[in-house]
Amino acid sequence: MKIIHELWENIPLLHVVPDDAEGKKLPTVIFLHGHMSAKEHNLHYAYQLAGKGIRVLLPDAHLHGEREEGQDAIQMSLRFWEIVLTSIEEIGNIHRMAEEKQLVEGEPAVAGTSMGGITTLGALTVHPWISTAAIMMGSASYVDLASAQMSQFESRGFTLPITPEERAGMLRTLAQFDGTKKIDSYAKRPLFFWHGEQDIIVPFAPTFDFYKKLEAAYGEEAEEKLRFIREKETGHAVSRPGMLAATEWLADHLKK
Repeated sequence: MKIIHELWENIPLLHVVPDDAEGKKLPTVIFLHGHMSAKEHNLHYAYQLAGKGIRVLLPDAHLHGEREEGQDAIQMSLRFWEIVLTSIEEIGNIHRMAEEKQLVEGEPAVAGTSMGGITTLGALTVHPWISTAAIMMGSASYVDLASAQMSQFESRGFTLPITPEERAGMLRTLAQFDGTKKIDSYAKRPLFFWHGEQDIIVPFAPTFDFYKKLEAAYGEEAEEKLRFIREKETGHAVSRPGMLAATEWLADHLKK
C-alpha cells in the first residue's frame, strides 16, 4: 500500500493505493473525515480498502487539517454548515480531477464519519455519479439538525451572529441538500449506515427514521441495496466491526 500526499486544486489529500497500482484505473472511494478531525485520522479505513484493491482519496475539509486557520471549537461549530456545503462542492471537483487523471474505474463511492457522513448524505442529493456510499454516524436531516444546533447554542447563552432573515435564508439553502426532503434523489443507490444508539452528537433516531423511509422508497430492492448496523451500547465512535463492515460493503459494491 502507498500513501501519497497530494494537492488537488488547493485541496490537500492523501492518495492511498495498493502497491504497484498508482497509475492504474481502480475502483475509488472519496472518504470524508469528521468535525475537528483531519484526513489522516481515517487511514485505517483506507488501509482496509487498499487491501481489497480500492483507491482511496482522503481530503482535508475546509478549515481542517492543513487548511485550518486557528479558529477555536466555538468558531468552528458556527461554521459547521459552511464546511459541509464546501465539501459537497469539493467532492465534485475531486471526482472531476480523478477522471481527468484517468484514475477511476467505474463510478466512485463516497463515505464518511460524523460530519463526513452528514456531507455524504447531502452529496448524494446533488451528485448522481456517486455509485454507492457508506455513512457512519451521519444525518440527512439538514434543516432539523441545523435548527437543533442553533437552539443548543442559544440555550447555553450564546447570541448567534446572524439575523432572523439570515437564519431563514440558511435553512432554505440547507433544504436543497436535505435528504429527508429529496428521497427520490437517492435513486435507489446502494447505501450502508452505521450508528451507535447512544450517540449524543449526531442523534441515532432521526437517522434510523430516515433509513426506514428509504426502505419504503426502495421497495423490493431495499433488502439488497440498503444495510443499517446499529449498536445498542455505542456512542459517537465507530466500532471496529462497524469499520470492517463499511469497508467490506464499499469494496463489494464497487467491484460489482
